Amino acid sequence: MDGEAIRLDGRGLTAVPEDLRAHPRVRHLDLRGNRLTALPDWLAELPALTSLSIGDNPLGTVPPAVTRLTRLQQLYVHELELEAVPPALGALTALRTLDLGHNRLAALPPELSGLAELEVLYLADNRFATLPEPVRHLRTLRYLGATDNRLSAIPAWIGDLTRLQELRLYRNGLTALPETLGRLSGLRELHVLGNRIAALPETVGGLRELRHLDLRGNALAAVPAGLGALPHLRVLDLRANGLETLPDALGDLPALEKLDLRWNRMLDPPPAARRLAERGCVVLI
Repeated sequence: MDGEAIRLDGRGLTAVPEDLRAHPRVRHLDLRGNRLTALPDWLAELPALTSLSIGDNPLGTVPPAVTRLTRLQQLYVHELELEAVPPALGALTALRTLDLGHNRLAALPPELSGLAELEVLYLADNRFATLPEPVRHLRTLRYLGATDNRLSAIPAWIGDLTRLQELRLYRNGLTALPETLGRLSGLRELHVLGNRIAALPETVGGLRELRHLDLRGNALAAVPAGLGALPHLRVLDLRANGLETLPDALGDLPALEKLDLRWNRMLDPPPAARRLAERGCVVLI
């Protein structure tokens, strides 16, 4: 314990130590990986606390004391066996990072729409059939992770999250991506591997800041020529699709460092891939 950060993770605790009350200056508190079934009410009295991790405990809920920590900027409540998020969590309007991953969630309360400062939202490994409606209003998001859920479609409003820089949707049941995806002009990474996407919207050519595009393990028979207009793209992963060729425009990608075409239907590298290899891009086929 150093007065600023206190780490009590992985110690087999069944209760939060009472002597924490003597550390009013603590800013970061890590209680992950214990055996906690409850948190004391006095936890809400720690005035300087801005980061709290209580993940991987058998709590089954977000305790009321947490929802009164209105100065929190980072909250990690992953692996709590949550089936619902308390609406009171919406009162934590200073939050910038919220980790709800590895729970049993299928919805989020409308009150979370008020998290106007949120930049990072983890929803991985839950039971969402669609992106929860409150996410639509989180216009400050830079990172959204909803991997390993039950998503069958992405709503058109995803295009409203114009500050997104990284979007992870892999291992869901997606068959398509919306045209509005192209409005995410600041997006740098898009990961949709392990879905059933059969075609990409032409608007992906509008993702001018994209650096990493992972499309492996889908059902693509072709990719749009618009991908060749991405000036900063460095990694393009097209493994395990149904591709037989590539648009010639992909051979002009100026920043591409790696193109992975393995486990498609190509017997020989397409002309675009040969041109990329000639200028030093790593091409795997």
